[in-house]
Amino acid sequence: MSFTDIPAPPARPNRSQLFVPGSRPEIFEKAAKSAADVINLDLEDSVSPAEKPKARANVIAALNDIDWGTKTVSVRINGLDTHFCYRDVVDLIEKGGDRLDLIMIPKAGTGADLYAIDMLVTQAENAMGRTKRIGFEIIMETALGLTNMKEMVQATKRLQSVHFGVADYAASMGMAVTGIGGTQEHYGMLLGAAGDTDRAFHMNDPWHYPLVQMVAACRAHGVLPIDGPFGDFSDDDAYRAQARRAQTLGCAGKWAIHPKQVALANEIFTPSEALVGQARRILAAMEEAREKGMGAVTLDGKLIDLASIRQAEVIIRQADMIAGTA
Repeated sequence: MSFTDIPAPPARPNRSQLFVPGSRPEIFEKAAKSAADVINLDLEDSVSPAEKPKARANVIAALNDIDWGTKTVSVRINGLDTHFCYRDVVDLIEKGGDRLDLIMIPKAGTGADLYAIDMLVTQAENAMGRTKRIGFEIIMETALGLTNMKEMVQATKRLQSVHFGVADYAASMGMAVTGIGGTQEHYGMLLGAAGDTDRAFHMNDPWHYPLVQMVAACRAHGVLPIDGPFGDFSDDDAYRAQARRAQTLGCAGKWAIHPKQVALANEIFTPSEALVGQARRILAAMEEAREKGMGAVTLDGKLIDLASIRQAEVIIRQADMIAGTA
């Protein structure tokens, strides 16, 4: 390992993150009673400009009046390029009570964006004498945000998670797509050479590069990487496939933009009993090898070594953390 210490990420489950428009207070109670690990009360894209002041008031009332249980509660504010942003921040801190855990900053593009919101939050917290420190989430959803990802994950100690905003990212990149995430049928290559018969079209993943870059930056600085939305909430199988690919790449969870997606995200990002059992067998085998003075051993016909211990410990820590909050 490097001599540079990597901070530990927040020790809380973030498998599913359910978004609720701030303009729809009639469904806040349902969200609070859902199985989602994190609830995002949204003031940004899901709220029309005319409804934003009312939505802000709805969210503040909900933070004070609704029992959110053990859930992590976040509010997505409006972007720094809007005149709604400063009032969102100030009113949330001054009127939102102690139940607010996180503020989500959309379309973050530079470290200075986080610095600006940190300044507002810090001054408002100090003025109110608040003792609970509000954490930050940001959405990586522009070319600028991807370019400056390494800068942003180091911009403030308040940052807890980074999310992949795939739709706005596609627009920022000028991509010829209209769906929110998922497979893009034109993104691929033909196999074989000109004149070959039955040339297969090999699909590729247009979201792989930005997601891997985001995950690496997050994991290097103790921040949780979270995969963003999947727009077709009628296609459970496609949601599962995208969630599994995000989990494989290192994401800790995924958005749910419809209540039915909460169960899907929890299913995918909860280590299975078989996987946890395998991880425990790896630790037991490596402990036996250590007692014999060996650094590696064969288990089920496969080589395992000290790196296998670290992989197994990641799985067991995740399972134990989830079980502890069940």
